[in-house]
Amino acid sequence: MRVTPEGLAVGAIGLCALALPLPFLGMTNYYVHLGMVIAIYSILLLGLDIVVGYTGEVSLGHAALFGIGAYTAGVLLFQLKLGLWFALPAAMAVTALFGLLLALPALKVTGPYLAMVTLAFGTIVQILINEMTPLTNGPMGIKLNRPLLLGYLPKDREYYFLVLLFLGLSILVVNRILRSGYGRAFQALRDAPIASDCMGVSVWLYKVYAFVISAAMAGLAGTLFAYSEQYISPNTYSFELTILFLLAVTMGGRKSRLGVILGASIVVLLPNYLADIELVRLIAALIGMGALMVAGIQWHKAGPRALAPIAVPLILCLSAWPITLSLASVTDYKLTIFGLMILFVVFYLPEGLIGRIREILAPLTPAAPDIARPPAQMFTAEGPRGAKGEVVLNASSIKMYFGGLRALDGVSLSVKRGEIHGLIGPNGSGKSTLMNVLSGLYRPTGGEINLGNVRIDGHAPPEIALRGIARTFQNVQLFGEMTATENVLVALNHRLRGNLLDIILATPRYRRSENDARARAFGLLDFVGLGDVADEKARNLPYGKCRLLEIARALALDPQLLLLDEPAAGLSQPDIELLIDIVRRIRDLGVTIVLIEHHMDVVMSMCDTVTVLDFGQVIAEGTPQAVRADPRVIEAYLGVAG
Repeated sequence: MRVTPEGLAVGAIGLCALALPLPFLGMTNYYVHLGMVIAIYSILLLGLDIVVGYTGEVSLGHAALFGIGAYTAGVLLFQLKLGLWFALPAAMAVTALFGLLLALPALKVTGPYLAMVTLAFGTIVQILINEMTPLTNGPMGIKLNRPLLLGYLPKDREYYFLVLLFLGLSILVVNRILRSGYGRAFQALRDAPIASDCMGVSVWLYKVYAFVISAAMAGLAGTLFAYSEQYISPNTYSFELTILFLLAVTMGGRKSRLGVILGASIVVLLPNYLADIELVRLIAALIGMGALMVAGIQWHKAGPRALAPIAVPLILCLSAWPITLSLASVTDYKLTIFGLMILFVVFYLPEGLIGRIREILAPLTPAAPDIARPPAQMFTAEGPRGAKGEVVLNASSIKMYFGGLRALDGVSLSVKRGEIHGLIGPNGSGKSTLMNVLSGLYRPTGGEINLGNVRIDGHAPPEIALRGIARTFQNVQLFGEMTATENVLVALNHRLRGNLLDIILATPRYRRSENDARARAFGLLDFVGLGDVADEKARNLPYGKCRLLEIARALALDPQLLLLDEPAAGLSQPDIELLIDIVRRIRDLGVTIVLIEHHMDVVMSMCDTVTVLDFGQVIAEGTPQAVRADPRVIEAYLGVAG
């Protein structure tokens, strides 16, 4: 059986089902409580994985969101006497709102700056909880009583079943979201954010969606935790908890529901094991012996040079046991141990433990059988079409200045519907800059751009893409971790019908639109000759097929105008001939094309009109034959035959 994310999600739900009878199999109340905490942390980590694993952003504010969920439940009971069943939806709504407030300013920055913003958010929340005594009871905390279930006051064992039920539902909901257009958009943001914007998928908007959904999950977990512990205080939701959550999601394995449960188990059980110094010494000794075995195997296989890549973790593993012998307790060094574990995972297990398990099992599993799929729709252009020969794009006096550099200096371009319009010129002449202006990646310094009767200059790339301008890139920008089909489906997000609730409930409206989008995607892949690699990850495709996949993805937007930025660059002659045939067929379907290309035989054989740029200005425009004979073009670009 093939190891897939969906299979692991089913495995995670199955694991929850298997955990149900554990309290009846001799587990003490202590371990029942630990199991309950593992399940609650898993719910939060399902949401955190959306932000960290799928969108690739680092959030250090989820302990604060966890605390907001818990305190929402606590305040509702403390102030209004409203119990768990009212607190659950209320806490999810409140934390979703805080997630939105956090996302709006935080996502204007990236990388370490985003981590700092979310960390500051967590610190502020903890201070406010501590200081707002009339509302939160301040440092004294809030005591909660569990609600009656079927007329019975639940103890830990009964509450354990309720928590497992919510974990199973959370896995189901998150899995449906991540397999939908939302999940594909989240992954696309991580792999190629610029391409996402140009496919009509707003990077900023979908990151906000990710934060809001993730925050709601934290609110659910916080409420369940508050009633699990039956007491909440500000110090519970500290920076240490943030580190635990980050360790869990990275160690378990990103983009994996089973990895989330594994990570939660590690961070809940590890502090308890660290309290027993004798057990710690035993584990350290076993780790050291395991490291020696691995080193011996590597030495035997490839000699001493094979030890160089694993030298640092090998030294750490071998030194763990002697260090524990010199300590009476390691409890005070928990944060140091957690930090070292995060570094180890980041450098040596970037896909986490589940990722490593997938790698080990991959050679042992048979090839996946062909997956049943809806019949491919024959590709036809569905966007608005006018009369052939009318002006579809009119760019007037476009200027693009970068400081003192005039990349475009008064460029005018008129593209007629149903034509292939070539754009040529020497390197640095402004061709790609003009492409970036037309697709919205650059806001022009001056000038005006009209698509039909609509002015589009200054609009954001997603809006321009959905209005009818699609593009490929000079350097291929595919979503590498996604299959060819999923790459095309990202650009088909605009065809999906229904909201988040439709996705969670799998309503007929959403399922019909999803099936239609998939059929459309398969039709597009067949159109460019990639039907046989529909389920192959984009990063595994040959370069020529990557170029064709970019074209298929751009066509998924049903564009009026298709911008091709050097599509033949790096292709072999057979691939170029295939490309020429595909571009002509696209034109015959009524899609207007602007083509940047350095292969002059391609330009001269395909283009109806050619515009020549040099130093950011138009120096010639006309038929390929007229342009080729223009003295200014010969001097600036084509050169004089010697």
